[in-house]
Amino acid sequence: MSVLEDVRWDDRGLCVAIAQDRLGGALRMVAWMNREALAATLESGRATFFSRSRGRLWVKGEESGNVLAVRQVAFDCDADAILLLVDPTGPSCHTGETTCFFRALDPGEDPATEAAHPIAPAVPLLDDLEREIASRKASDAQKSYTRSLLDAGPSKIGEKLREEADELARAVAAESDERVASEAADVLYHAMVALAARDVPLRAVLAELARRRGVSGHDEKRARTKG
Repeated sequence: MSVLEDVRWDDRGLCVAIAQDRLGGALRMVAWMNREALAATLESGRATFFSRSRGRLWVKGEESGNVLAVRQVAFDCDADAILLLVDPTGPSCHTGETTCFFRALDPGEDPATEAAHPIAPAVPLLDDLEREIASRKASDAQKSYTRSLLDAGPSKIGEKLREEADELARAVAAESDERVASEAADVLYHAMVALAARDVPLRAVLAELARRRGVSGHDEKRARTKG
């Protein structure tokens, strides 16, 4: 049986499709697919949806250039929702926001206050931390610890990173699980400050990790040594 027949299409022949960044994990957008849209997506590797308002297929980014390169397609347990793991180019929302999910509320908040909220995209924690570090780097406000590190420059940041890595190593060897988690968080934070100081995006690190999947650690090390 064709995979297209495995999907539980609704009475209009449609199924909801969710696009998720394969590296950062952010949900980028939600749209609809029919059999033809899914088939076109699988064939072309570019997210293709069905427009209910226009009654036709459309390729994400066909006008804006903000395409979604599809790396994997999955279905939920009931096969009535499609997940696209994608590498996005540019923002995914027609408003120009990175993700369509940019109106965030915390549990317990009064929904009536939502209109007054600043734009707060719902993104994974590390993406949010990267954004916060970038804002500190660009800010002229009173110095924070992050800003003081960035102002000190890469050499000082490297020194701090070595200090934090040593503390993690000691925790791993002889301290509690809670201390290991705490020291690992310090290392991750300072590593991200280091990336910001060099203008290296977190996505580049995640892409490198993705590239190494399935590659023997010994082979990877030998390749780097030859390089």
